[in-house]
Amino acid sequence: MFKKVLSLPKTVWLIGCISLINDSASEMVYPLLPLYLSSVLLAGPKVLGIIEGIAEATSSLLRLVTGVIFDRTRKAKPWLVFGYGIAGISRPLIAFISSWPALLLIRFADRVGKGVRSSPRDALLANSTDKKNYGLVFGFHRAMDNAGAIIGPLIAALLVGIGISLQNIFLLALAPAILAVSLSLMIKEKKFKPIKNQKIKWSFQGMPKIFKKYLWAVAFFTLACSSDLFLLFRLKELGVENYQIPIIWAGVSLVTTVFCTPFSALSDKYGRLKFLALGWIAYILFYLFMAQANSLNFTIWILFGFYGLFKAATEGVERAFVADLTKINQRGTAFGWFNLVTGLMLFPASFIFGFLYESYGVQIAFLFSAISSIIALIILAGCRNKSV
Repeated sequence: MFKKVLSLPKTVWLIGCISLINDSASEMVYPLLPLYLSSVLLAGPKVLGIIEGIAEATSSLLRLVTGVIFDRTRKAKPWLVFGYGIAGISRPLIAFISSWPALLLIRFADRVGKGVRSSPRDALLANSTDKKNYGLVFGFHRAMDNAGAIIGPLIAALLVGIGISLQNIFLLALAPAILAVSLSLMIKEKKFKPIKNQKIKWSFQGMPKIFKKYLWAVAFFTLACSSDLFLLFRLKELGVENYQIPIIWAGVSLVTTVFCTPFSALSDKYGRLKFLALGWIAYILFYLFMAQANSLNFTIWILFGFYGLFKAATEGVERAFVADLTKINQRGTAFGWFNLVTGLMLFPASFIFGFLYESYGVQIAFLFSAISSIIALIILAGCRNKSV
């Protein structure tokens, strides 16, 4: 396994390093947003749901647009540079805002950056390796991304612990963002002839039926996946100290980082659907347990470690399965649709969860997510005979 990882193409390693650094910057800020929202901007779960839902959903169309354009131009680098750039510039601006609508605009800019880079980056990763290594490549990329999600929260926890203000922590997130953009300028792509005199196809025309069914399963599962900020908000309600919240979140990312690459690589051998099904079942159990949690104890730490295993079993495998089901000349569009569906469903996911959380209580909100996940699992089972 270790030798296979070391032998991955330079492009895969470079993109992995960029994701690690960018996520370090992002995760310095992300775990602190619920605290900032409630203590400084004086807003609650409903507002959090609106912010996260709109920020994700409105940038989703860009994921399809840039994916389709990639299939025609075969150029991912410009989108990566722009995407990491706008995200890196937007995050430090949180230090200067005094209302939640301003936070919404900043989160929107951050998600636009993610939207324009996601599909070209995923297509570039798939095109950089052989089919037999899709799981390994995407697992490695997600592991590097989650490694950044360890570094960022730990830095945030340290800075909060020594008394650095939230505003100054947001400003410090600019440094790793600049490094991520600098590295993205070093990406070298294979030269392909752009596709000319051909209409841009936005539809599913030519896509395998199994891919369409898979997207339905992904759609229902994403409906269950409200923003992770709600989990951090829940920790705050249960009495977790401010400095401990980033540490717990770093622990989730540590588990994901350790297991993501081997789980995804094993899916190359044993099949994607087995790992997706196990991961989704783990998610259902986690949300059912979180619905019943009513006090702070050691079980919470175990539960969040369990959540890390869910992420490890699914994050790389979900994308590897997209690459399995599509041809090289439609891969950007396929990842565009995958990212579009997941992005669009995040709006109702976060909005509904936030509404249920504040209006009917935590148990109803978490139960809704568990039921949506079960429906997704049933649809996914219909793909089992045709999986790659």
